[in-house]
Amino acid sequence: MPEPLKDPLLSIVIPVYNEHEWVEELVRRVQAQPFRMELILIDDGSTDGTRDILPRIQQAWDNVRVLMHEHNQGKGAALRTGFAAARGDIIVIQDADLEYDPRDYARLLEPMLDGRADVVYGSRFLGGPHRVLNFHHYIANQGLTFLSNLLTNMNLTDMETCYKIFRREILDGMTLTSDRFGFEPEFTARISQRGLKVYEVPISYSGRDYDEGKKITWRDGVAALWIIVKSRFDA
Repeated sequence: MPEPLKDPLLSIVIPVYNEHEWVEELVRRVQAQPFRMELILIDDGSTDGTRDILPRIQQAWDNVRVLMHEHNQGKGAALRTGFAAARGDIIVIQDADLEYDPRDYARLLEPMLDGRADVVYGSRFLGGPHRVLNFHHYIANQGLTFLSNLLTNMNLTDMETCYKIFRREILDGMTLTSDRFGFEPEFTARISQRGLKVYEVPISYSGRDYDEGKKITWRDGVAALWIIVKSRFDA
């Protein structure tokens, strides 16, 4: 059983791509949470002015580090850059938009702090408040989660969630190669192969439409299907 953690340092890893409208507010919301934290923002080749905002954020907060990709590589690549720089006991993946609420950190961390979990997923489908959005997106998400569960023998309700929180040491020796949104099924396959203790907790969700800046597309869903199958067999 994992050891309980007392007053851990959280590494909040935040991939950023074309989020000039939201990233400052997101950082303020994260900083308002009552935990010891470092924030690692990885700009993944933004072209909308985000890269001009991030140095100002880094200057304003002494626990913020900004890393830059010269061109867009994808969420998975940005996360790998952030993981390599993380110094905390626990890693928290946080999107740079405002779809996911940092006020959920307390409930997400509870199973980890008391020693029940190595990894915690925040599920959008376990009863938390959420914005009503496209039914087809919901069906696609559920289909990908079902296939992932079938091949990993897990019973997650939301494999594609942004909120994945885990002890930093589980990354030791873990091979992650997906550059885009395929990170989600690949990471899920890797933790299932290790037999780690995984919990899900309900979270709130304020999803965006494409005209509001949502970036994942049907092509990412198709790619995720391949990664789910591939990751099952290449431990």
